[in-house]
Amino acid sequence: MINQVTLVGRLTRDPELKLTQEGIPWTNVTLAVNRNYRSSNGNIEADFVQCTLWRRAAENTVQYCQKGSVLGILGRIHTRNYENGEGKKVYVTEVIADQVRFLSSKKTEEKELAVMSK
Repeated sequence: MINQVTLVGRLTRDPELKLTQEGIPWTNVTLAVNRNYRSSNGNIEADFVQCTLWRRAAENTVQYCQKGSVLGILGRIHTRNYENGEGKKVYVTEVIADQVRFLSSKKTEEKELAVMSK
């Protein structure tokens, strides 16, 4: 069986480091991944993919990346479910990252943010 995912996209928000009860660092990020085609109105749409990063990958991502940073993630699809506070079953599909690559430089991000803020 093969369960392998490769994604390249932009972070939708600044990542925040969390720790498990055992002290293992982790973070959840959402990657905006552009689709390879334009919609009927000419726009390029994106998929928003939930990803979980563990240990050193989580620490480095929180330290060096911010909203808008371009990441490459190699990982696997993971599905789980839980019961929410209302007793309703919630299903979650996410990518568990095995490798993370930072694909944008700090200077490039600063230029893009400056243009976006004008």
